[in-house]
Amino acid sequence: MTVTEQQHSDMVRQLSKPGADIISEMTAQQAHLLHMAVGVSGEAGELLDAVKKHVIYGKPLDFDNMIEELGDLEFYMNGVRQALCLGRQRILEANMKKLAKRYGAKYTNVAAQERKDKQS
Repeated sequence: MTVTEQQHSDMVRQLSKPGADIISEMTAQQAHLLHMAVGVSGEAGELLDAVKKHVIYGKPLDFDNMIEELGDLEFYMNGVRQALCLGRQRILEANMKKLAKRYGAKYTNVAAQERKDKQS
């Protein structure tokens, strides 16, 4: 089946939830959560860009910028946790439990691909 760009654009238009509907249905708590999650994504991109410049372009690693971006990530992550009424300790414990189930005592490529923590 050959799809034209116009057909794809029409489908996107038909299947996308209208922005006005999103706004009218969104609560203040959801808006705050969205703000914090978008912030995490944006700051993660900035951190990645700093690492890219170091690794790919061979520039010296800008530690001051890394500290700034990590701090910004902490800010937004804390905001997400607050929005969800979750403490950092609970997140760390859940992450450790997941990783222990996935890898056991040591990372392997096989364990990373098998993802035992996702199997029932």
